[in-house]
Amino acid sequence: MSRRPSRARTSRSGAHGLYIEILIRADLDEVWRLTQDPSLHPRWDLRFSSIMPDGSLPGGGSRFTYERALGVHTIRGTGVSIGERANADGGATSALRFDTDDPWSPLRDGRGYWRYIQTPDGVRFITGYDYEPGFGKLADRVIRPFVRWMTAWSFDRLRIWAETGAPPEHWPVASAAMFWRRGRPRARRCRTSPPARGAFSFVPDSLAALGSP
Repeated sequence: MSRRPSRARTSRSGAHGLYIEILIRADLDEVWRLTQDPSLHPRWDLRFSSIMPDGSLPGGGSRFTYERALGVHTIRGTGVSIGERANADGGATSALRFDTDDPWSPLRDGRGYWRYIQTPDGVRFITGYDYEPGFGKLADRVIRPFVRWMTAWSFDRLRIWAETGAPPEHWPVASAAMFWRRGRPRARRCRTSPPARGAFSFVPDSLAALGSP
């Protein structure tokens, strides 16, 4: 599903925002469960080691603390999120903001969304997000493509879990280099540019309701 990158929204840092999409041949309810449960999300998403709920927001949504273990250090940050299951198109939307003051983190203040679009073939699972680089614009030219790869590879690991029931632990990140293993997660199965001009600029109404983390 990979495509040549098209024109995407430019962030305050001057870099292009990230867009990842994959088709998951599973029920929307199942995709929602695997992605919205804080205990399940870190199992398939390389960007997180743990996500811990920190209570509800007055107007709906929730606060959370996230971690990413690096071996010698664990990055910690906070965020707020809100989900909508009653979209007019029969799909769903989830929006979030996140932030950290950890000097080890390459991603600082950010915001994004997940879209769940029901189709006859399955669920189009989409994310669009952007962030302020923690190590400056020059370093982000190297880091941002890696973050894109991490997200896309994680999305395909989620797809395998939802479609086959094979737990994500069956596919550790080291399996990305095991070319002889059939059915392994592959980032290239994801679309990494919007299908139409302006698609990245979609922002769910729920995102505007979220304050800073």
